[in-house]
Amino acid sequence: MKFDRQFVYQIANLAKIPVGDDQADTLAGEFEESMKVVDQLTKIKTDGIKPTFQVNNLVNVWREDVVETDQMLTQAQALQNAPRTHQGYFVVERVIDHEA
Repeated sequence: MKFDRQFVYQIANLAKIPVGDDQADTLAGEFEESMKVVDQLTKIKTDGIKPTFQVNNLVNVWREDVVETDQMLTQAQALQNAPRTHQGYFVVERVIDHEA
């Protein structure tokens, strides 16, 4: 597959990442190299090989979800040092700008 500057700009636009002209040519070449590796991997014969989903023989690494009330804060304790609150919630500055 051939990747060009236009493809890089489309991907960068979807990811909302600014890409300059000098970077676009470099990234196009790197996309091509990555796809060559993927093509090589798809040619490997994997018939008869069991899928590997767990490589370190651990059975269960998760603990039970148990509420430990002695380690909990009340709502008042959780909010006591907050610079701004509203009706029992933290008030923070807007982080996501949908206009960008």
